[in-house]
Amino acid sequence: MSEPVVERQRSAAALLGRLARARELGLVVALFLLFGVTAIVNPRFIGVQSFKDILLNTAIVGLLAVGQTLVVVTRNIDLSVGSVLGLSAFVTGLLFADHDVPIVVAFVVGTLIGAVCGVINGVLVAVCRIPALVVTLGTMYVFRGADYWLAEGRQVNAADMPSAFLKIGSGSVLGIPILPLIALVLLALAAWGMRNLRSGRELYAIGSNPDAARLAGIPVGRRLFVAFVLTGTLSGVAGVLWAARYGTVDATAATGFELNVVAAVVVGGVAIFGGSGTVVGAALGALLLSTIGSALVVLKVEALWERAIDGALLLLAITLDRVLALRAERALRASASRGATTLPANGAAAPPATGAAAVPADGATTTPPDGATTTPPDGATTTPPDGATTTPAARTAADARASEDAAADVAKGGTR
Repeated sequence: MSEPVVERQRSAAALLGRLARARELGLVVALFLLFGVTAIVNPRFIGVQSFKDILLNTAIVGLLAVGQTLVVVTRNIDLSVGSVLGLSAFVTGLLFADHDVPIVVAFVVGTLIGAVCGVINGVLVAVCRIPALVVTLGTMYVFRGADYWLAEGRQVNAADMPSAFLKIGSGSVLGIPILPLIALVLLALAAWGMRNLRSGRELYAIGSNPDAARLAGIPVGRRLFVAFVLTGTLSGVAGVLWAARYGTVDATAATGFELNVVAAVVVGGVAIFGGSGTVVGAALGALLLSTIGSALVVLKVEALWERAIDGALLLLAITLDRVLALRAERALRASASRGATTLPANGAAAPPATGAAAVPADGATTTPPDGATTTPPDGATTTPPDGATTTPAARTAADARASEDAAADVAKGGTR
């Protein structure tokens, strides 16, 4: 790969990395401003207990946002996460109430339920190639229906669950709640994988340009399948934690939760059209929305305004994402045009030197007179007639360019 092309890829990755960091920094600034303004009105908002409550409220949404990010960066979406959480939470409570199983067994079963739901979504999207929006909208109702079928109007209460299990949702270690610590560990693992593993970076390449990713040899179907399975698995874990957090579980648990998750992901800077964003940004988005909800309670604002504010932030984030994408595209085009001045276009032939033999068109033969050679004028180039078909060499060059684009996308993933 030529030096200008590599340099162009590095500049593109650096630009996208700066944009991602700017979005995350903006979320941190917004959080500080929100805490500051609310604390002026009610100083108790910045108390220790208030921080604990916010972290507890953020943990489950943040965990689902991490899983949703894995799917959204590939230009897909999973609307079934709330139903998967509800199904996993109720089955976990049911295992304690009816079978008195150990905590570890309940945790594993709840997680496996989420993984199975993810497998169903992954097969329908990656193998059957049905749009993710249609698939997950359908499975959202199917999984919720299965939850109602199992529940039969029943409710599992905290008295039916072990006290040690409930401490996961209410206990703390060194003053830090256990639930956010679990979410933080899973967030760190996901962030490391997305940044350092090749399979994680390939998710960004798929979201940026699926066709170019295929040309580059990336197993697109397999990566999409794994992304949906991981999202389902994290939703299953979130369901178990939901049961530990609230104690009382029925078939309506986490109804409509998927909208909060999508809002957190988009507000956190993950592009809804795929190709960019980080799990850290998604978690910060969840923290911001949760803090807004707590601030509205402290400020005694009606609860209906929380939905309105969430919707406004969602629209603002999408608009901002589009503006930043256009700016990045213009910058990349400018960089590409500067690089084009130093190299001929891919696949173009350099003009023959003086005295060099002309290259005949594909399939044509030239027979010079005996002893004569054909020499074009100085600096002249041979141009095929109008309507000439593209040569195999040109097609190969086009494929190579697409592969380079995909490779650049993979490189970009490391900066997100």
